[in-house]
Amino acid sequence: MIRNVSRSFALMSALLALIVGVVPAAAQTPAPPVVRASPTAAAPAAPAAPAAATSAVSDGYVLGAGDVIEVNVLGREEFHPRVQIQVDGTVQLPYLHSVKAADLTVIQFREQVNKMLRDGGFYTDPVVNVAVVSYASRYVTVLGEFGTPGLVPVDRLYRVSEILARAGGARASAADDILLRRADGKEFRLPVTEVARGGAAEDPYVQPGDKLFLAAAPIFYVYGQVGAPGAYKVERGMTIRMALARSGGLTQRGSAGKISVYRNGQKVKATMDMPLTENDTIFVGERFF
Repeated sequence: MIRNVSRSFALMSALLALIVGVVPAAAQTPAPPVVRASPTAAAPAAPAAPAAATSAVSDGYVLGAGDVIEVNVLGREEFHPRVQIQVDGTVQLPYLHSVKAADLTVIQFREQVNKMLRDGGFYTDPVVNVAVVSYASRYVTVLGEFGTPGLVPVDRLYRVSEILARAGGARASAADDILLRRADGKEFRLPVTEVARGGAAEDPYVQPGDKLFLAAAPIFYVYGQVGAPGAYKVERGMTIRMALARSGGLTQRGSAGKISVYRNGQKVKATMDMPLTENDTIFVGERFF
């Protein structure tokens, strides 16, 4: 009988262990399945470029006489010339000899060379690349008080503000207005501050052949009992009072009642709020103690 009880106890223990091991596992919440992205799934589309920017890029730089270009066929070392567009508008290329390049955009010229190489049987499916090494035919001339005056290539549409930036900005001695002269002789005066801060109307596009001139600013002279006598730029709307402040103000010995202004060599009756003009000379006398 004891043996039967022991056997029954062992059987019950085994059954209890089985129940304890199975129930918790069944009670666990199954992990959510892992969803793997399909290798062929399309990536999110990039934001579209503004229409104006797309147009400016697609138009491309128009080649002209004097430009130096490099033409190469990908993977073909024998076709990698660097040539200058001649006065007649052509370039000499391997296999093709004389090819028209002037008055074509870089993209148009590239497609033309590609077609000529295929039609001539030189290459089955050439990948042609054209790079402008030196811009010489399309440029804007910047003169005067720019940081780095000279010729600025226009390989795309540029506004006056962009040309100003590429030319090193305006010097401290520069006037307030930029003179824009078109190739047809039309002229426009553009205040530098409006070019920098304004919209499209105040900051027009330049065209090949345009000239930008930034004159030296008009100056005035001040001497006598002021903190820093010398020559200074006449700012827009500047008065005698502002000019004295610009030159360091009156010294301890300076007299506000002994300020003289000379214009065109003649002494003029002046007030502190009188507008200043180019080449005015201000003299501050000494007061008596």
